[in-house]
Amino acid sequence: MNRAELAAVLRTARSRLRPQDVGLSTGPRRQVRGLRREEVAMLAGLSVDYVVRLEQGRGPRPSSQVVAALAQALRLDDDDRDLVFRLAGHEPPQSGRIQMVVRPSVLRLLDRMSDLPVLVLSAKGDVLAWNPLAAALQGDMSAWPRHRRNLIWQRFLGSSRCQAALSASDDDAAARASVGTLRAAQARYPQDPDLTRMIDELRLRSKPFDELWQEGRSAAWRSAAKSINHPALGTITLDCDTLLLPDDNQTVLMYSAEPGSSEAAALDLLRVTGLQRF
Repeated sequence: MNRAELAAVLRTARSRLRPQDVGLSTGPRRQVRGLRREEVAMLAGLSVDYVVRLEQGRGPRPSSQVVAALAQALRLDDDDRDLVFRLAGHEPPQSGRIQMVVRPSVLRLLDRMSDLPVLVLSAKGDVLAWNPLAAALQGDMSAWPRHRRNLIWQRFLGSSRCQAALSASDDDAAARASVGTLRAAQARYPQDPDLTRMIDELRLRSKPFDELWQEGRSAAWRSAAKSINHPALGTITLDCDTLLLPDDNQTVLMYSAEPGSSEAAALDLLRVTGLQRF
């Protein structure tokens, strides 16, 4: 492990990121270039003290799971991610693992789509990136523990407000699609340990998930109407379209509403009230 060089690389990577790159508010009194250590710790699911010690070249050698969490939080590309793994004394992730880092070009697209809620998902439903309007719509996803920042896990075991107001038939179809998405991911990434752990946990703790899993059906993210039970605006039914990123097997989810509709008016209001909060 090269503590001094790892510390320098982590500090530099943090300084390159803007809060809006990771779906956070800039705030009126920001004096730090890039992200704060507290923000990196929150995104990576680590303690602030641990991040401080790593950036100061102190503390024990981080595990490969911690290094992966930091690489994702800092939006490192494959080359920089591999460098951080090697500086920490680990071999970089091998092929056959789910891609958990969003390419910078995709993050630039999120910057341009500031008037619509947009998220980027991994092949197994992890929320990898989002814009502030998506946080205003679906809740502060940065507050979810990193290993729970997954729409499928939240559907069956969490408290995400997404899909909370679906009809029984639509909810059943969405649940089947979620399980089928994990089936497809497992077929493509049979050696991914995080995927295996999540499936095992869902089968153990969620009877509905396990029953659907035993049906053995595959699926993929599809465009559809989704209902969100927002605490301030009530139930909002929006079009949710998907854009596939085949090189990384990731999906961009975009929420929109027909112009002139009550849902479009709700989104307009959310751009004001929601963004003030997030």
